[in-house]
Amino acid sequence: MLKFIVKLHPEIAIKSKSVRKRFTKLLEKNIKMILLRRDEKVRVKNNWDNIAVETDISDAQTREWFIDNLKRVPGIVQFIEVQETPFETIDDIYQRTLELASHTIEGKTFCVRVKRNGNHDFTSSDVERYVGGGLNQNVEGAKVKLSKPDVTVKIEIKKDLAYIVTHTHYGIGGFPLPTQEDVLSLISGGFDSGVATYQMMRKGARTHFLFFNLGGAAHEIGVKQVSHYLWKQFSSTHKVKFITVDFEPVVAEILENVENGQMGVILKRMMMRAGAAVAEKVNAHALITGESVGQVSSQTLANLSVIDRVTETLILRPLIQHDKADIIKIAREIGTVEMAESMPEYCGVISQKPTVKAKMSNILEEEAKFDFDVLDTVIKNATVKDIREIEEEAKEEVKEAETVSELPENAVVLDIRSPEEEDANPLELEGVEVEHIPFFRLATKFGDLPQNKEYYLYCARGVMSQLQALILHENGYMNVKVYRP
Repeated sequence: MLKFIVKLHPEIAIKSKSVRKRFTKLLEKNIKMILLRRDEKVRVKNNWDNIAVETDISDAQTREWFIDNLKRVPGIVQFIEVQETPFETIDDIYQRTLELASHTIEGKTFCVRVKRNGNHDFTSSDVERYVGGGLNQNVEGAKVKLSKPDVTVKIEIKKDLAYIVTHTHYGIGGFPLPTQEDVLSLISGGFDSGVATYQMMRKGARTHFLFFNLGGAAHEIGVKQVSHYLWKQFSSTHKVKFITVDFEPVVAEILENVENGQMGVILKRMMMRAGAAVAEKVNAHALITGESVGQVSSQTLANLSVIDRVTETLILRPLIQHDKADIIKIAREIGTVEMAESMPEYCGVISQKPTVKAKMSNILEEEAKFDFDVLDTVIKNATVKDIREIEEEAKEEVKEAETVSELPENAVVLDIRSPEEEDANPLELEGVEVEHIPFFRLATKFGDLPQNKEYYLYCARGVMSQLQALILHENGYMNVKVYRP
């Protein structure tokens, strides 16, 4: 049997009794909903100060699956893996601890820490001294050290049961879904919007997706994949919407009628107008963006202030003070960095000298030249999908990029990983020609290659290869496939 004890987030534990009860009940429900996918007989019990998880399936694969999924449930900051054992004496506890923990403390310093709940003829300190002394005498190289030991052996005692902690795991923290109101994330598929979306999910907000399509099928497919990935990883206990708005007509109207330096700010204001209208349709209470102060010209404080005043809808920016390196680090941790790196960029409008201190009077003057019927039309024609449809739809859309696991003779493999990835783990295939062209140079370099050969794109997970293959197909290069060993 496998048993895990989910510790409550400290911010949940200090809330009022009614709020704490609601939060823990939602967390219990979400945990059970996830784990039932693996074990329909899993037991999840709310014990007020923790949530216990038990399964009779104890193979290594199931254990790893449970751990991986619990780590991604919003509201779980920490959970321990325990072995439950009944006892009559302290020596019973010691013998079981020796069996489970001896291999972890061999040749190391250690201490024993005990938490006890119930009526016993011994104290927590008694158990610590007895178990610690026994381990010190009977485990080779182990030495008790009460301050900053290499290993802390943890035991929890409740009534006539002892729980010996074998591993401690850490989750993403935050609050359970959906303890906060629904929000609408303006998702572009890049580093920033993906991380901002994740941050709102982990804070307990059911997060819908809004994509402004500025042109390009590859971009839309990529954004759908990123959105579905984020939902499946961190939010799959709840249904959300994926909304697409064709923004090309809006961009065309801006390019034709708006003064060059004001175009970037006005494009953002149009997006916020559209976002507010869509948010109302899906009952979302705030718009989420990945903007960070000073990162680009439209994200100065002056420009953000002008952008915000276009709507009364709350605009949240979880990354407002993050540096780009911080954002990329989080993207790597949550698994979106590769997809973000490969995402085609569609800037929509590029000002030669964009304003960094927009004035409301100038913006309103330029917006007076804009035909708002265009904006109303694209909002009206927005497509709304259940996020669960995206997976099958995405599979259909990328079918034209054939994937192979075995290479034919005379195959040429193009390693499209970044130089850092390639240097850290070079791809070497016996008898196969391998050429390294980073994904960000592929579009310009591929045409220089001999076109009488078949090329197989390789990357770590295959996502980048699929997107780049699709882009090359759109440009007329059909001699491209994906290599997934």
